[in-house]
Amino acid sequence: MKAYERAAMRRAIAVSAQGLGSASPNPPVGCVVLDRDGRVVGEGYHVRKGESHAEVNALKAAGERAAGGTAVVTLEPCNHYGRTPPCREALIDAGVARVLIAVMDPTSRGEGGAARLRAAGVDVEQGVLADEALLVLGPWLASLTRGRPFVTWVCQAGEGERQAPVSDEVRRLRQSYDVVVRASGEVEEGNPGRHGDGVFRVPRLSSGAGGDEVLKVLDGAGVRSVLVEGAAAGSPLAALADQVICYLPPTPAGASYAHPSRTPVALPTGYRLTDVSRHAEFVRLVGRRDS
Repeated sequence: MKAYERAAMRRAIAVSAQGLGSASPNPPVGCVVLDRDGRVVGEGYHVRKGESHAEVNALKAAGERAAGGTAVVTLEPCNHYGRTPPCREALIDAGVARVLIAVMDPTSRGEGGAARLRAAGVDVEQGVLADEALLVLGPWLASLTRGRPFVTWVCQAGEGERQAPVSDEVRRLRQSYDVVVRASGEVEEGNPGRHGDGVFRVPRLSSGAGGDEVLKVLDGAGVRSVLVEGAAAGSPLAALADQVICYLPPTPAGASYAHPSRTPVALPTGYRLTDVSRHAEFVRLVGRRDS
């Protein structure tokens, strides 16, 4: 694989992220089309269910220049007729000679889009920068595997007089999530109205419902990602979080604890630290649930 093809896949991954918070229940997918000489001639992403997929948008932008070229796509092109025709058909009709795929689609029907492309004489390469593509596709894939939405919990780790910028974090992240669950239990769409009319709905949750029950209801509504704001550690959704973002309150340069058993923890048990950074006086910690 050539360097410019890798660069095109990274561009496709970046473009795909524009579908976060609107594409659900469909995956956020990006596509870049290269002409015969490896020049970018079109790109696109999937905005929302019922509208054109990433490949179709990119091919439309490329026009006739796609013929003999390469389509670089973050998820295997679909192979079934739904609200739109299959993307493998659009790629074949456009005359592309090569397709690079980052992640294979576990929902693919029949023999799959990649197999149909090969049968039509298209050169197909799989697993291209798959780990990087999962930065965008990971929550969607996790929701399919577990049969429930991917949950991120934003909280303050430990107690302190100063309040961590939890609300600021939620405001920053909500654009990438389908719904936000407030500390009060209120549920709201991350991007109000962006999923489209008749495609996505925010359900009402029963008071006192358990975490599994809440996630089941959300999953049935088409929710694939949930952002939980500042809930208590024992709350139903917080206990099921796949990812946790904690703000550690400021401490003295040297701190002593009279009761070592009460020493504040950085992350809840069961999470692996994946990122540490400083935000004003707080330390921001990101952890992913141990698999």
